[in-house]
Amino acid sequence: MTKFALAIHGGCGVMAKLDLNEEEWIAARRDLGRALEAGYAILKSGGRALDAAPAAVVVMEDSPHFNAGHGAALNENGVHELDASIMDGRSLAAGAVSA
Repeated sequence: MTKFALAIHGGCGVMAKLDLNEEEWIAARRDLGRALEAGYAILKSGGRALDAAPAAVVVMEDSPHFNAGHGAALNENGVHELDASIMDGRSLAAGAVSA
């Protein structure tokens, strides 16, 4: 089996435990685990990272606890703004959005 690693984050900003009640904190951690499991399952079965990464992101997009995929953060003008990218390591094809 090829060794691999998967790292995720729930979007920009900080999710401080002090700002959440215990139920919210547990739910957010559970959703992070579900995101890792979604990506991991694809990699473990021999799938491509190009498929595993979006699978993990979709779980976070569906969670109310993260701003991944929801317009990210407010900029200095109070407008939602985000940057996102993805790259195929084999072909070096890439796509991105910003601002």
